[in-house]
Amino acid sequence: MMMTYEKQRRIKFKNDLKTIIKHPYFGFFLVTLVMLLFQVLRLAGVDVPIQTLRAFGKTMIYIIVGLGFSILLGYGGLPSLGTAGFIGLGAYFLGYFTNQQGYSVFLIIVITLAFAVVIGTIVGFISLRIEGMYLAIITLAIAQIINEVFKNWVEFSNGVDGMIVNNRIVIINQYVVLDPNLVFSIIAIILFGMMMITYNIMKSPTGRALLAMRNSSSAAQAMGISIFKYRLLAFIVSTIYAMFAGVLYLTYIPSTFPVPGDWTLTLSLLILAAVIVGGSRSIYGIILGTFLIFGLDLAILQNRNNFGGFFVENPEITIMFNGLLIVLVIMFYRGGLIRLVNTLIAKIKKLYMKTRKKWRIYRYGPDQE
Repeated sequence: MMMTYEKQRRIKFKNDLKTIIKHPYFGFFLVTLVMLLFQVLRLAGVDVPIQTLRAFGKTMIYIIVGLGFSILLGYGGLPSLGTAGFIGLGAYFLGYFTNQQGYSVFLIIVITLAFAVVIGTIVGFISLRIEGMYLAIITLAIAQIINEVFKNWVEFSNGVDGMIVNNRIVIINQYVVLDPNLVFSIIAIILFGMMMITYNIMKSPTGRALLAMRNSSSAAQAMGISIFKYRLLAFIVSTIYAMFAGVLYLTYIPSTFPVPGDWTLTLSLLILAAVIVGGSRSIYGIILGTFLIFGLDLAILQNRNNFGGFFVENPEITIMFNGLLIVLVIMFYRGGLIRLVNTLIAKIKKLYMKTRKKWRIYRYGPDQE
């Protein structure tokens, strides 16, 4: 019997829906949609605390940093403790070229990315002669040099007083006052684009070459993979992500002072913790780890209305929690918490299929061979 037209349409719709859900970008779209939903709820009059929304905005920026760091550490196997300095440099680039020079934000982004390529290339060259712990120390030293520049080059950074752009950026030779709600939405859309770019890098021949280099440099060279090329590339990509995130940071939080104290080793270690805890080779793992390390602290623990302000008065508790989380993940789930989540999902699916099979046998009887 031929199927009716309506039944054919239903089957086609189900198949199309399955195709969309299984598409790798669908999960990225959902993450972006959830972030934008908080913004929509607040605009619709729902009581979403501004501190919570600000925390999610900052967390999205740190996710972008984590995505670049995953290419460097998760795929390239190259440690770095200079990430915070590069974020700060991107932020100060926006502040200096906006306040002092009046450059367009698009030109500032181009300048920032070009400078990121230069810095990434320099650090990449250094990594050719130094590996492991010593490479991490070198990147930390570079970040400290950058930090001292922030403190002492007053004409560039306004010294220890920091700088403010007062919600202003320049677009086509005119200063434009930005609505923080609009900036939040733009960051969410940019995050979606950065997740797609990162996914394509991971699944490309470049990602496979970086993994081969991580597993064994000697074996990678024997297969014809250029260690020189891919080490430079890993540092360049990571630095671009970090400095671009710095531009977004000062765009979204222009009324706070990004004093040099914000761009220290502590922030670099927190980003490292987020990537390790979530899963250094998984985009969803980085999202999960960043929300655990940054989002939970910024949105809930640092809110004076929660827990009687206990965590605000005792911030060292949060640091201890992060440290314990890292120890547990490294001991039991070296692939990150995303590995635990995937294991749980697989077990739930297996249990569901087993229960479904039992129900069919109970309802229809055993299959006849």
